[in-house]
Amino acid sequence: MTLVFVLRLLLMAAALVLVIVPHLLFRLAKRPSPMVMAFLNMVGWLAGLRIRTTGTRLRRDVLFIANHISWLDILSLGGAARSAFVSKAEIGRAPLVGWLADQNHTLYVEREARREIGHQTQQLRDALASGRPVTLFAEGTTGNGQGLLPFRPALFQAVIPTPPNLQVQPVFLDYGASATDIAWLPGENGLDNFRRILSRLKPIALTIHYLEPLDDAVEADRKQLADAARASILDAMTRFSHSSADAPDRL
Repeated sequence: MTLVFVLRLLLMAAALVLVIVPHLLFRLAKRPSPMVMAFLNMVGWLAGLRIRTTGTRLRRDVLFIANHISWLDILSLGGAARSAFVSKAEIGRAPLVGWLADQNHTLYVEREARREIGHQTQQLRDALASGRPVTLFAEGTTGNGQGLLPFRPALFQAVIPTPPNLQVQPVFLDYGASATDIAWLPGENGLDNFRRILSRLKPIALTIHYLEPLDDAVEADRKQLADAARASILDAMTRFSHSSADAPDRL
């Protein structure tokens, strides 16, 4: 356990203490809490993230489809894009992490519980109907930072047929040369990955590329939608890979 890790962990705990009371007051008043976004941005910065963006981010009525490399993805898109997420149900049952995920209106998927599919589909459609951005990591797990895993068409079923006014926007999370270093690989304990990343001395440059929204013509079929989103991100990987700059834009 390094001094850098301990210091960052203490500062993250301090950030949580700083935002928790105003956050609960917003919730008590039944109003959206800006403290969630503030907390995600603070924790991302403390973890070493230095973010810049390209492209035009849709503000509402959007489903973001992004590649997935690390838990840092959630901090970055949750803070920068004000997005909720679709996540595996195990996250919601984890101590503290589950509570924090709940505060960002995370939608949980029980992938093995087929009887729950209809309920989960309706939850996602209701969330999208509210106008708030939602992010789906269509690979279904984290990749190794060197490419893109196959997308799972079943994860797109909730938006078929596409709700009125909804747009689907692919997003390429570009960590440049750091991607393979921070990737959360199969077999690596989550706590070990967390400790490894927070022990880094070098900042993590991330460019969030907001790509062109998908054409309505591909939104009638879940496989077409999955293939089109994946093709868009693969194209961006070819065009932008390893091009992240060190200086972040103001968010």
